[in-house]
Amino acid sequence: MLTFWGSSTTQGFCDGLGRRDFIRLGALGTGLSLADLLRHQARAADIARANPTGKSRSGKARAAILVYLPGGPSHMDMYDLKPEAPVEYRGEFKPIATNVPGIQISEHFPLQAKMFDKLAVVRSLVAVDEHSDSQVMTGFSEQINRVQEHPSFGSVVSKLRAVQSGSSLAETVPSFVSLRGMSRGTEPGFLGVAHRPFTPNGPGLANLRPAQSNAGANLDARKNLLAGLDDLRRDIDASGTMAGLDTFTAKAFDMVTSGVARDALNLEKESRENRERYKGVESFLTARRLVEAGVNCVTLSIGGWDTHSNNFTTLKRQLPLVDRGIANLVNDLHDRGMADDVAVVMWGEFGRTPKVNGTAGRDHWSPVMSALVAGGGLRMGQAVGSSSSLGERPKDRPYRPSNLLATLYNAMGIDPAMTFANGSGRPVHLLEDRNLVTELS
Repeated sequence: MLTFWGSSTTQGFCDGLGRRDFIRLGALGTGLSLADLLRHQARAADIARANPTGKSRSGKARAAILVYLPGGPSHMDMYDLKPEAPVEYRGEFKPIATNVPGIQISEHFPLQAKMFDKLAVVRSLVAVDEHSDSQVMTGFSEQINRVQEHPSFGSVVSKLRAVQSGSSLAETVPSFVSLRGMSRGTEPGFLGVAHRPFTPNGPGLANLRPAQSNAGANLDARKNLLAGLDDLRRDIDASGTMAGLDTFTAKAFDMVTSGVARDALNLEKESRENRERYKGVESFLTARRLVEAGVNCVTLSIGGWDTHSNNFTTLKRQLPLVDRGIANLVNDLHDRGMADDVAVVMWGEFGRTPKVNGTAGRDHWSPVMSALVAGGGLRMGQAVGSSSSLGERPKDRPYRPSNLLATLYNAMGIDPAMTFANGSGRPVHLLEDRNLVTELS
């Protein structure tokens, strides 16, 4: 048994559930080796080439960075402040003006305020009350996905980009990378395990770290071990699916030994000044380097936002980090001429209660939340929709996470109305509510 374990750390929420990520790669079990992942990707690519659908000619972006704020960030203290509301609603923070007339955001977002013409916020998203990234990564709630297993945004991109790239780079750079491990929302569902994300300690990325001095001997040993395991599989495989495995094994080792992927993960390649700018928010820098290297989708997370108590104390610490991470990332994409090539979205699973509770916290609030958007050829410098005077519900332009996902798919040239065969062979639409956020498109 060949096993690689992911991070053992957990992110605890008020529901008592931990978010533990792990990947097991087995010789005869249900896991897959890196070569297996590549083999399944190519098999999926062959199927998609035979029946190409869903490629919009209007999409400008080739990559997306999805920033997830686990636990549910407070819309009232970030992008939708209510300075005229009673104190028990408006809380401690004050709004500041941005460089876009009429738009204000939190005083703890001064860097974003100076560059808001490069950003947009949707203030009227309606969510569901569950601690899961499922709805913002798949367009469906976790309750639905436990049965229907809809694929994540990154997995869809992985499947389709494997068809569209057709270059040698696709063999050495993974299409979908999760810098926050595995979760319900990053799973490929009925698209199959070939489109799971590469994770820092999961299949692929652990092997793509800078090589050690004895890398040659280690790789030879791994290659011999893999060949032995594959011979065993071939002997017991009556379906013929192991045919051509040697080609995929070679591609797997091309990926492992590729300097492109290793360099993207090695922040020492950045200048000291850049590393200092991203100090404490290094995952934003890693995400930028990954999309520069050719990765099509990266997801990352920062902080814990389940602030049932001490909401303002926690946010005073976390909001400046988010501000620096987003501002540096988006400015870097503009400076490198990649703003239209890369779409960025930042959101959590729901908002927080407009009224502050007795422990200076805010509780779960699904009737309305906010999301930040940048790049991807979308229309920036605006606030889409608004909430009521107390921040309780959408006042106008109500949207759902699936609408923003549809907009993101469209920006990347993927038709959100396309269908895939689910586990039962029935065609299933990528999203049910596929209306775009028209103000952004």
